[in-house]
Amino acid sequence: MILPMPCGGAMAWRQVRVPMASPLDDYAVTLGQDSEEWGYLEQARPTHIAGSFSVGKPEPGRYYLLAKYEVSELQYRAVMDGQCPEPSAQLRLPQTGVSWFDAIAFTDRYNLWLRQNAADKLPKEDGVAGFLRLPTEVEWEFAARGGLAVSQAEFRDVRFPMPEGLNAYAWFAGAQSANGQLQLAGLLKPNPLGLHDMLGNVDEMLFEPFHLNKLDRQHGQAGGYILRGGNYLTPQAELRTALRQEQPYYAADGSAQNRLKTGGFRPALVAPALTSRERIKQVESDWKKLGVSRPEAPAESGARPATQDPATRIASLAEGVQDDALRQQLEKLRSELRANTQARDEQRDQAIRSELQLGAFLCTKLKDDGLFLDTLEGNYSRSCGAGGSEPKARCEARREQLDGHRKVLDFMLNYYADSVVGTALNYSQASVEPQVDLVAQQLAARGKSNLRSYLDTHWSNLRTYLKNGKVARAHWLQSCKTL
Repeated sequence: MILPMPCGGAMAWRQVRVPMASPLDDYAVTLGQDSEEWGYLEQARPTHIAGSFSVGKPEPGRYYLLAKYEVSELQYRAVMDGQCPEPSAQLRLPQTGVSWFDAIAFTDRYNLWLRQNAADKLPKEDGVAGFLRLPTEVEWEFAARGGLAVSQAEFRDVRFPMPEGLNAYAWFAGAQSANGQLQLAGLLKPNPLGLHDMLGNVDEMLFEPFHLNKLDRQHGQAGGYILRGGNYLTPQAELRTALRQEQPYYAADGSAQNRLKTGGFRPALVAPALTSRERIKQVESDWKKLGVSRPEAPAESGARPATQDPATRIASLAEGVQDDALRQQLEKLRSELRANTQARDEQRDQAIRSELQLGAFLCTKLKDDGLFLDTLEGNYSRSCGAGGSEPKARCEARREQLDGHRKVLDFMLNYYADSVVGTALNYSQASVEPQVDLVAQQLAARGKSNLRSYLDTHWSNLRTYLKNGKVARAHWLQSCKTL
């Protein structure tokens, strides 16, 4: 997406997709890196991310946007100066030497300019226009690691995948790279989401204040502002996605705002969370369902009635209690129970998505191995069957090869069957079905849209087994081979 700027300029943006459709849905991620040396700054911790804008096709989801490049001097001056600068190569350098407050002022002025001059160009959510701000730490690191465009293993690596080596993707200290000089924006290759210079060149300022790390959570004290990504003076060995620093908002003597020659910024484009009365009602309704166990299907006539959800039972008990202290204890217990149930449900959904991805992958293997075995059997029949002219010794070798590949296919088919049966034993159709589209989004984001047909086939096989309980190995093999 391209947004206009003052003085005839423009700013390019990249979508960062998050595979959750409902406004109250969010996606579990792990940020940081396990490290004894930098643990107090960067220790891995679980958190969640969500998108601002809705996507309807091909699968429902949400996204936010990050600027494709760090804000350049030309862009900064076009917004902040009273007159238009003369374009030059020098002004393509990232804007540095600005304070956190300057970056906030830039986003404010640019927001106002867009609303006055190009309101129709802004993306909207629920009819409400988006707005610029600095990215949060979760938004920045999720995008820097490659988001959904990389595998889970690649996401947790020290850096995003760099098939052509670090020098092709990041400016860092040393004669083989930046050589101590700030570099023009966008000269090197982007990360898997199409974002340039996420590592190196200039440190990027973030929206929220800095917190120390306390193992699996952040420390309670809020400090200065956060810098991420490293810069052109960062040693190669220290350049990593988890790298984070704290900077004070003001200079050491307190006389001026803190401005660094290595610090710049890259805005995010997001939307408000509560955009309308209807959205508030939807969020309120969804929130009340969080952590509440519900029967997945109505009880059949004559069947045992569904057990009331424990959290609901506690709420009913609390309503009849006269003692205020006891009622507060019951409400606290209910909240804790809901939170634990919600965490369990999120872990279940993640496990289901992993099972679905495995099933789709195994389906591709069944196709490859099945078709290869068909080819071997055809060759054997023509060469060693009736009328064949192949020598006996050669036919025996072909037979051994055929038997070996048949065992491989049998193993893969049994593995696939175990996957189908295991998923059906552990999860209901109502639990699995919502995750299919989310897995499809993950595959599409990683450039694996070709696996969608295998995912759909696996889901069809699983759904049929959930209904009839029949282990149809031959049918499952054929369904994958025909794709």
